[in-house]
Amino acid sequence: MAQAHGAYYVPHSSPWPIVASVGLFTTMAGLANFLNGGALTTMMFGVAILIIMLFGWFGAVINESESGLYNEQVDQSFRWGMYWFIFSEVMFFAAFFGTLFYARQYSVPWLGGAGHRLLTHEMLWPDFRSVWPTNGPSDVGGSFKPMEAWGLPAINTIILLSSGVTVTWAHWGLKENKRSQLILGLAATVFLGFLFVFLQAKEYTHAYEAMNLTLNSGIYGSTFFMLTGFHGMHVTLGSIILLVVLLRAIRGHFTEEHHFAFEAAAWYWHFVDVVWLGLFIFVYWM
Repeated sequence: MAQAHGAYYVPHSSPWPIVASVGLFTTMAGLANFLNGGALTTMMFGVAILIIMLFGWFGAVINESESGLYNEQVDQSFRWGMYWFIFSEVMFFAAFFGTLFYARQYSVPWLGGAGHRLLTHEMLWPDFRSVWPTNGPSDVGGSFKPMEAWGLPAINTIILLSSGVTVTWAHWGLKENKRSQLILGLAATVFLGFLFVFLQAKEYTHAYEAMNLTLNSGIYGSTFFMLTGFHGMHVTLGSIILLVVLLRAIRGHFTEEHHFAFEAAAWYWHFVDVVWLGLFIFVYWM
């Protein structure tokens, strides 16, 4: 069992980090296999490992917190850990936004003959026109329809921005010791989060079945699903975390002074909101 020694916290050995690593590796390997024509079995096995890990790790941290093992030094450690985690997530999405920027502003114009690269255009792809969205010089994946900003994406934008308001309202309730406001705000946020994921699944289904917009639709299809898909995974994880926080709030956890778990979940959720605004502007709208 973890123990607090004076001003320092000494955690016990935990199996959950290695379980999380195995689950993530198995999930991503299974997803890669599925995208290349394999079955979903390996990916689902990895997802099952991740679910077990979440239950186990959440339970261990909650038990330690409610046992009074976390002091002010631990709280500061958690905060710095969350700062660096969100920073790493910013860099994660920055790399994908950078990919989209490079493709749109450099690669596609160059293939169209811009930037004194006429030989590339005339000798290799004389019929290619530098327009966006495009599936590339070879018309990879066949013709497709680009995703419009207005419709489900706009509705999902309203939903996610509204969820940022509800989680902030819940935070105010916690600080003012209004537990009913805390619970209602968290419940609304969780509902809006899972509603977002559900509507995004409908959007993907429509893209594949009616628009021929798939992962195989060249550079536009790959960047579209890469950015929106990873964001959808983050929304799903954030909704699960907020659901755990909601269940803890119902059980009477958290006080006005000590509620870092709630704050960390709210920070993560606001980060997800900001990323979606970038996606809506640069992927759907522009």
